[in-house]
Amino acid sequence: MPQPYDADVAIVGYGPTGVIAALTLAKHGISCIVYERHRDIYPRARAVTVNDWTMRIFQNLGVDEPVLKQIDPQRALRWVLYDGTELMRVEHPPSTLGIKPRFFNIYQPTMETTLRECAARHAQHLDVRYGLEVVGLEQDTDGVTVTTKDAATQEVQTSRVRYVIASDGGSSATRGMLDVKMLGDTLNVQWIVIDCRVKRWWPDRNLLTFWSDKERPVVDIALANGNHRWELPLKAGETEADFATHEQIWPLLNALGVTQDDVEIHQHAFYRHHTRMAQTWRVGNVFLAGDAAHLMPPWAGAGMQTGMRDAFDLGWKLAGVLNGKLPAAFLDTYEAERRPNAAFYTELAVQLGRIIKQELSDEEQAALACPPSPDAGEPPLIAPPVLTAGWLRGPLGSESIVGRMVPQPVVGDNRGVMARLDDLLGDGFVLLGDDIDPATQLTADEKAGWDQLGARYVALRQQHQHTQGQDEFIDLDGVLRQWMHKYGVRVVALRPDRFVAAADTGGLQVPQMEAQQ
Repeated sequence: MPQPYDADVAIVGYGPTGVIAALTLAKHGISCIVYERHRDIYPRARAVTVNDWTMRIFQNLGVDEPVLKQIDPQRALRWVLYDGTELMRVEHPPSTLGIKPRFFNIYQPTMETTLRECAARHAQHLDVRYGLEVVGLEQDTDGVTVTTKDAATQEVQTSRVRYVIASDGGSSATRGMLDVKMLGDTLNVQWIVIDCRVKRWWPDRNLLTFWSDKERPVVDIALANGNHRWELPLKAGETEADFATHEQIWPLLNALGVTQDDVEIHQHAFYRHHTRMAQTWRVGNVFLAGDAAHLMPPWAGAGMQTGMRDAFDLGWKLAGVLNGKLPAAFLDTYEAERRPNAAFYTELAVQLGRIIKQELSDEEQAALACPPSPDAGEPPLIAPPVLTAGWLRGPLGSESIVGRMVPQPVVGDNRGVMARLDDLLGDGFVLLGDDIDPATQLTADEKAGWDQLGARYVALRQQHQHTQGQDEFIDLDGVLRQWMHKYGVRVVALRPDRFVAAADTGGLQVPQMEAQQ
């Protein structure tokens, strides 16, 4: 006889990935137990940035406004030599995702505190248990029994759940219990991270600067809330003991022109760069997310954000399955979609690291110095997000709209309410038609498939037109029409995460569960 469940989902680890998983599930009414060994948030600022994709997730979860109060806009990126020669600069263009600007600097402990405070409002669905370590998982056909040990009392307890999300970091004990290997490399070079409090402004402090050098490359970045960080590699023969005190650290900052008039050293730590990924992200009803599934160098500023995106993707899919709106097979799309995206940002970080460490060939260096052609797309680091595999139908690639995230302009509805697109779309599947009711473009079987998913059908009208029915939006500035025309489509099917699942040019039948048909 099946045992009763204590919750629908257990989340192991309550860092950035775990809290986004909790927020996503709780929003959809899914009961969760969260296990976190440490009662306090990790005090060191590891991640340094978030972009508009992550902020759009925050918007979906209703936490973007409180987070925005704790972060600062990022001006631009630049790669320079110690003599001041600028190798490359990336200016941040306006966002297409309804977020201004496109990139932000954060101070991770403060942002995490804000996210946890937002999650605490979901006490009806979230049971956060601090001081507990997960020491055992036992799976059967109906769910998972989780065994925990109290760090203070050593008391052992068990809980019964349907699914488990393991977001317990790069050294994930849960991954070890599942006997899942981490494949890849860890570089032998050790880095020192120096976090400082700003005492006065200095020129171009708000430019994220990569000081490129073969021996001592440096990451130089303004963090939010009056903080600043430098990351430097230790040279051959140097050890942690050589930089045990602030007095020993100051020469590193002085070499960059930073003095005690500029900053006060707050804390420092040491770490190594990893390029690793779990051989599988799912074992039965247990899923790996965030650093438990993948580890990447910091150069693309995407490690924490990739984990948050894992959690959001898995969260809305689990919620759909548990609420009876999606088939259980939909969960197979989690790794199919997220693994390629994590691999993309890992490789991007590796290549950016080659620039900062001056590992480029003469030909590569010359190509980097050449201005981009007028028709070149945005650099991968700042380009809008795209899916390359997963729950999608039709061709993929630069000429296809499938797999792209819909822009988010301010739109109006038939009642005259104006708001960001996502705020009016709701949380489910939506078909958008350019000056046409998308339902009229579907066969009976196609419509039955989208109806089964609870899809909404919205016609987009332009500002000079009247609405003709209730479920219509006004594309006030023509942004959505221009975007659809660019790819030659009139109807797109949007997923709850606002990626295009299908378009009329490639067929509007509900995608199958394979990674890509």
